[in-house]
Amino acid sequence: MQQLEQDFPGNDIDDIEDLISAEDVKPQERYQNKKSVTVRAKKRVQIKPETDAEEKPNPRPTIYESVIPGTQKVFVKTWGCAHNNSDSEYMAGQLAAYGYKLSGKDEADLWLLNSCTVKNPSEDTFRNEIESGMSNGKHVVVAGCVPQGAPKSDYLRGLSVIGVQQIDRVVEVVEETLKGHSVRLLQNKKVHGRRVAGAPLSLPKVRKNPLIEIISINTGCLNQCTYCKTKHARGDLASYPPEEIVDRARQSFAEGCCEIWLTSEDTGAYGRDIGSSLPELLWKLVEVIPEHCMLRVGMTNPPYILEHLEEVAKVLQHPRVYAFLHVPVQSGSDSVLGEMKREYCRKDFEHVVDFLRERVPGVTIATDIICGFPTETEEDFEETMTLCGRYRFPSLFINQFFPRPGTPAAKMERIPANLVKKRTKRLTDLFYSYEPYAQRVGEMYTVLVTEISHDKLHYVGHNKSYEQVLLPMRDNLLGTRVHVRITSVSKFSMVGEILDDERDWTRCAKKQEAPMELTMTGRNRDKLIQRYVGIALVVGSLAFLLQLLIRFL
Repeated sequence: MQQLEQDFPGNDIDDIEDLISAEDVKPQERYQNKKSVTVRAKKRVQIKPETDAEEKPNPRPTIYESVIPGTQKVFVKTWGCAHNNSDSEYMAGQLAAYGYKLSGKDEADLWLLNSCTVKNPSEDTFRNEIESGMSNGKHVVVAGCVPQGAPKSDYLRGLSVIGVQQIDRVVEVVEETLKGHSVRLLQNKKVHGRRVAGAPLSLPKVRKNPLIEIISINTGCLNQCTYCKTKHARGDLASYPPEEIVDRARQSFAEGCCEIWLTSEDTGAYGRDIGSSLPELLWKLVEVIPEHCMLRVGMTNPPYILEHLEEVAKVLQHPRVYAFLHVPVQSGSDSVLGEMKREYCRKDFEHVVDFLRERVPGVTIATDIICGFPTETEEDFEETMTLCGRYRFPSLFINQFFPRPGTPAAKMERIPANLVKKRTKRLTDLFYSYEPYAQRVGEMYTVLVTEISHDKLHYVGHNKSYEQVLLPMRDNLLGTRVHVRITSVSKFSMVGEILDDERDWTRCAKKQEAPMELTMTGRNRDKLIQRYVGIALVVGSLAFLLQLLIRFL
């Protein structure tokens, strides 16, 4: 021990117990999860005589006896919705905080693939990426809705899996996988025996866009849509407490974010499981949004937004909330909506759109349509066409029906593929027949600039209605609010010129400016009180002496 102290003069460890703190993982906690770990048996490679026609076997990934933070690299790829993107940002944040380096796919030792189960093509791409990683000698960890909803799929056999509610354990899964083990964590997260929404929102993040924070306010939903596979993965509704969401928002703004996106499988259903509601949450968030920053409300299904329309309309009018709402209708036919088990009718959806357009100036309503649902007749499709023709939605997401395994709709007799394609083309032609921004040239807006366009040629700003305005890529423009004039338009966006000099650009506030009495807490507040008490005593003493002098003189 004496020799150790001489070699390391800064070492003040007196006993091995000094290496262990109260916050460290206990042995019981460390090993209680080993039932989820499977040791892969090393395959004996049979040596065969090489021939020109014989294909070379795939390279095997390097097996590490121990994993030293900072020496391995991880590639993260995401498919799907904003909720999935938020999950990937959390997983990347934990890996980076632990010491792993985030890298491109070629130089990475391990690929972390976060999947989406909404459509067949996205799952096909996910499966192909798994095969690509394995054929290139990479370790592969899969996450997201595909393995959660169908963990026994053949192409997932032997792979490590992170369930949608287990993203806070990504470090241990990656570590075990690099050692050659297979780990599967698919359990629901529970606190005191009750299922919760998922991992804590306070976890570190590596954001894809450092100016935008995506907050998952709940997981799962209350619907039983016959075509939906996501329900199998995300389950029933589980909401985060409002206080935890508000704290995450504060943290995000303090870290430099200018914009918050609320996301979930159905934001309108938020809070129904915990005695809260979406309007209650929104009003609490509005209080902590700094000046010049913005909030975007995520997708909500019609049944649950109907009971909150009045309050939601008021929130969308707030200057720091985008006048934007994504409300998927899926079909204009009540018959099809019934077969889909969407729990609303066409008039309900029309009421939502009409109410919001009347009460919220310039509101943007986006919606989704599924073409070719198994029971959809020609008359049903015509009703969808009339609905979309009436409202001329600026954002219309048109999807062909995909029979997802395990869903009730997958057992229904399908419409011929050529007919589905014809209907999809008809609706697409209708969508492209109108220009939502045709009359906007010359109009002026204030926009918040937070993104880079897909072609990498413009910065992207959004006005109060969350309409996309393309701007020149000028230095220091990202993260500012500027005044623009529209010079040209296209189907999906407007092009603007900046009217302000750079010195007049308004940069997003990083922190909420609160009154002193709200920001002073704990020791600082006590010191401040002591200082003022001391000053008051001095002033009082001087006043008393002054009175004595006046009396005797």
